[in-house]
Amino acid sequence: MKENEINFVDIDEIIDIAFEAGQKILEIYEDLENFDIETKSDNSPLTRADKEANEIICNRLNKSIFQYPILSEENKMVPYEDRKDYEYLWIVDPLDGTKEFIKRNGEFTVNIALVKNGVPVAGVVFAPVLSEMYYAVKSHGAYMIKQGEKTKLEAKNYKNSDSKLGIVCSRSHLNEETQNFITQLNDPVKVSKGSSLKFLILAAGAAHIYPRLAPTMEWDTAAAQIILEEAGGSVFDAESKQPLRYNKENLLNPHFIAQAKLLNEV
Repeated sequence: MKENEINFVDIDEIIDIAFEAGQKILEIYEDLENFDIETKSDNSPLTRADKEANEIICNRLNKSIFQYPILSEENKMVPYEDRKDYEYLWIVDPLDGTKEFIKRNGEFTVNIALVKNGVPVAGVVFAPVLSEMYYAVKSHGAYMIKQGEKTKLEAKNYKNSDSKLGIVCSRSHLNEETQNFITQLNDPVKVSKGSSLKFLILAAGAAHIYPRLAPTMEWDTAAAQIILEEAGGSVFDAESKQPLRYNKENLLNPHFIAQAKLLNEV
């Protein structure tokens, strides 16, 4: 391990950065007249909260002892030729679930992940309205802090043949392909959530499968992936069955399945 490689103690600094960004988001969340909603080139919304949270996160990461390059949804994209040889990389979504933020349903998060050679090795996800801080460091487990109490996260054991499996669905995106996946299961129960909270429901043992057969970007999943993996679950390409990898030339994720602890059928 390199001398300045992140470890379980150092995650406190990243937690603090996510918390500060979340407090700024909450401040804007309560200021209904000044969301300053714009539309980006991909027709997705952008608010003042996205931009100000991003500024906080990037400024603080650049002053931390972990001064690695930052790939953020709200920053100018670094060409692949310049980033393909990065060993370490921060992947940031300062406000994951901007649509949920605008709808004011509270289901949005701050996502900060550290990726090493394409693999997430640390992640923090903060849900400001819920006051829930999720985090994990590779080989150290996954945890949630709420109201000052720390809980170890453990994904549920399940089999695909089980009845009434909890299937996490997007509040804003549920297409025909996802619906077809769900109908193959035995009397499944849909659980609707926004943002990266869909992964964290699995990590906390409150559901079993999250099929995402629709587009997402790397910053939507990196932090939540390591948290779910450290809770015993997995996130893999729906076609190749390989774990999602990061800092690809194309930052679009493949369709994927996130799941709790899948047991072999007897």
